[in-house]
Amino acid sequence: MWKCPTCKRSFLSTNQSHYCVTTTIDDIFAGKADNVVHAFDDLLLAVMEWEPQEVGAAKKAVVFTSKRAWLIVRPMSKQLDVSFYTDELLQSPLLFKSAPWMKGNTKHRNSLRLSGPGELTTEHMKLLEKGWKFGLR
Repeated sequence: MWKCPTCKRSFLSTNQSHYCVTTTIDDIFAGKADNVVHAFDDLLLAVMEWEPQEVGAAKKAVVFTSKRAWLIVRPMSKQLDVSFYTDELLQSPLLFKSAPWMKGNTKHRNSLRLSGPGELTTEHMKLLEKGWKFGLR
């Protein structure tokens, strides 16, 4: 793993191209509703036991990285948009959206939404674990 000396985010490749910002997770959640912040806290606590894991701030999102970025969390005004990647198209009523990431690519982006604390279920965790395992490849 390579860590950008400017923004301190970790990447799979040395000098990997990225949008380099010097923001913090607190900056990303500044002014967001308490329910959104608490939903993120639940998510963070639930997945941080999975190792290896790093969490960093990107332009408008929080990026979770194992060997590669696997989870992208974007706080919206009333919800968290939680996106993770897998090598298969997932089917679940918990998913807001599941689609190929790019045409001709075997990577799929799966998104779910959380509105507040206590919403993260065992079923959510099973889906997220698929993304974490994909990120370890």
